[in-house]
Amino acid sequence: MTGEQILSLWLGRFEAALTDRDIAAVTRLFHGDGYWRDILAFTWNIKTIEGADAIAQMLAATLARTLPSDWALHGEIEAEGATLTAGITFSTATAQGIGRITLKDGLCHTLLTVLDDLHGHEEPRRKTRPKGIEHVADRNRKTWAASRADEMARIGDQDQPYVLIVGGGQGGLALGARLRQLDVPTLIVDQNPRAGDSWRNRYRSLVLHDPVGYDHMPNLPFPQNWPVFTPKDKMGDWLECYAQIFELNIWQSTTCENARYDTANNQWQVQVARQGKTVTLRPRHLVFATGAYGPPRWPDWPGQSEFQGQLIHSSDYRNADAFIGKTCVVVGAGSSAHDIALDLWEAGASVTMVQRSSTTVVRSDTLMDLGFGIYSEDAQARGIDVEQADLIAAATPFALFCEEQKQLYRQIRQRDAGFYTRLAASGFAVDFGEDGSGLMMKALRTGSGYYIDVGASDLIASGEIAVVSGADVDGLTATGLVLEDGREIAADVVIACTGYQSMHETMASIVSRQAADATGPCWGLGSGVRGDPGPWQGELRNMWKPTAVNALWYHGGNLALSRFYSRFLALQLKARMEGIATPVYGAPAPHQSGL
Repeated sequence: MTGEQILSLWLGRFEAALTDRDIAAVTRLFHGDGYWRDILAFTWNIKTIEGADAIAQMLAATLARTLPSDWALHGEIEAEGATLTAGITFSTATAQGIGRITLKDGLCHTLLTVLDDLHGHEEPRRKTRPKGIEHVADRNRKTWAASRADEMARIGDQDQPYVLIVGGGQGGLALGARLRQLDVPTLIVDQNPRAGDSWRNRYRSLVLHDPVGYDHMPNLPFPQNWPVFTPKDKMGDWLECYAQIFELNIWQSTTCENARYDTANNQWQVQVARQGKTVTLRPRHLVFATGAYGPPRWPDWPGQSEFQGQLIHSSDYRNADAFIGKTCVVVGAGSSAHDIALDLWEAGASVTMVQRSSTTVVRSDTLMDLGFGIYSEDAQARGIDVEQADLIAAATPFALFCEEQKQLYRQIRQRDAGFYTRLAASGFAVDFGEDGSGLMMKALRTGSGYYIDVGASDLIASGEIAVVSGADVDGLTATGLVLEDGREIAADVVIACTGYQSMHETMASIVSRQAADATGPCWGLGSGVRGDPGPWQGELRNMWKPTAVNALWYHGGNLALSRFYSRFLALQLKARMEGIATPVYGAPAPHQSGL
């Protein structure tokens, strides 16, 4: 049989077993260690089900109400030995679905099912796009500009938003655009004066380390002449334009002060400070989109009050203008630390990096060649657009993605062996993760401890940026730092690149400590490595899906994650607004007992 015939036969048997609600027959079509990753279609959750027994449990809880049907292959079939992969489409009682299937030796190894559109509430696009105007004479005609101004004047006053998004960076704007397309009344509040300021306010030299093909915003890809790596101010301007193009309702220069859930009326009461006044908003749902992480993790070193120089956190660093000719110590060795050290060096400062623990480093050119294949120009030439690339990426469960990354970093280490030898000779400690899975798994697990080299590593290898490795800071003195091993380092300026707390700490300061403890931290997979304690989750904690606090959501991540998952958070909110039943399989319990 051809690959298409094998896949079609499997899909037919799968559909028949689902229709007959013969769960045992369904699981016999999977390898015993097979994976089913579901994004809302069956579970109204973002959940990876691992193993035949777990798949059976999921179907026992969801199959009767999901009523899946009309399974079909879609797109090209990929064949590699006994492994076959193809796209799929299907329907459920409430939605249209898409996905991916991979068979090995005739049985399913991985299945991805994704809710794509809600029946009766499809996103208007292409042939169903809004007309924009009725071509009839009307003495009471209201122009688009007048209608838009009226909407902005009413939102938060006469008209309460169904969804309130706290944070107007790429995450908040992406979700706002998705909700706008689905006709969900939404208001974004952001503390900055202008959309895009979350990027403009970062340090002078910041440039996106991911390539343009990976970083598109929803429904508006970058132009074909956009630079591969976007400078921060250019990114800020793009986001500001994006907000205008998608007619997003944003209150700038607005601070969210506190929020509590009104159980009697099933809505939030949120107080925000705007234009010198306190305004109370009453959304049904509250989304925190305050960045990938939470508040800065400020160090508490002994002797800080005695230090006669300047101590700042990396979140407050803008440029090196005030530090020219000074002796600067950067504490930390992750992405921000490298970028800031490079910026200081370019300004003529004397720079020493204190590396408290080893760092995963990968050359940008190497990562572009080997790590972004489906988001590359070559992939686009083969007809793989960003939506297809996102679906392909989502089809690999995180457990298998980890194994793929181990293979990738074995290749990287071999390719750039000379680079790593030079870096190690400078005293800089390099690792590739506790299990050898490299940079991306560190980003997913802990969000720290890595750097894509765009120039700083060569300066470290050559000694232009000094590095002191192997010991943490024990304290500060009047003239510098003392490390735990007794070494002293003179400093006029100390920049603490000590990272950030989890996003749920931002929520704690607005909602309550109890609510934050109930959801627990965001991010991480439960891999068991340092900084990402078990048990294994299979998905990122709390992100883009129901939390243990009713009607409270977290949204964040880099541009790619925000682009992809904003759609599914928007669909969950749209379904709830329309009164569609959304029983959550695997709903989270409070992180701490008794909450």
